[in-house]
Amino acid sequence: MEPEKIKESIIRAAKELFRKYGYHKTSVNEIAKKARIAKATIYKYFDSKEQVLDAILMDYLDVNLHEIISNKVQYANEEEHLTALVMKTCRLSYTVCNEFIGWDFVRENTNSQEFLKHLSDQLEALLLSAYLELDHFKKNPARRGGLAFLLKASKSIVFSFAFTSVSDADVRKNFVTFQKELLPYLVKAAL
Repeated sequence: MEPEKIKESIIRAAKELFRKYGYHKTSVNEIAKKARIAKATIYKYFDSKEQVLDAILMDYLDVNLHEIISNKVQYANEEEHLTALVMKTCRLSYTVCNEFIGWDFVRENTNSQEFLKHLSDQLEALLLSAYLELDHFKKNPARRGGLAFLLKASKSIVFSFAFTSVSDADVRKNFVTFQKELLPYLVKAAL
């Protein structure tokens, strides 16, 4: 089998298992079995299960983020557009953690918190590069610092949901509070 097909097979198997059982409850042996390869083959392509998850998440975020950015919905103004983009990407971040990692593992495991920090830094860089392709940031490069602030602040607030929310209802409440009470000020500061 070609190396790229083997890697895709590993990612496909891991994605399915992580969604079904969560990252923490899925073993490398189970990924290998599902991908129909030897366990050692996984380590030929990835140094750890965490790197498999990272590859899955970054691909998922990249694809979905570009769909969000390229959406041609018309907004009344830049502020409304940026607010909508931030909320969509915040929900996307939450969905990633919810679908692939599992909140119990995130809250209880020190390694997962380090991984989330790494993931959130990668997400911030991905968002910044994607947002800088938008017309209102291309036309006015002076706004880049404000955009970086907006993304860093929003990211920090949203990832804090993971550690403070007990239920999905709490998360929804936190998102509504963020959207209505915090985000408008962050967006104004960015623009």
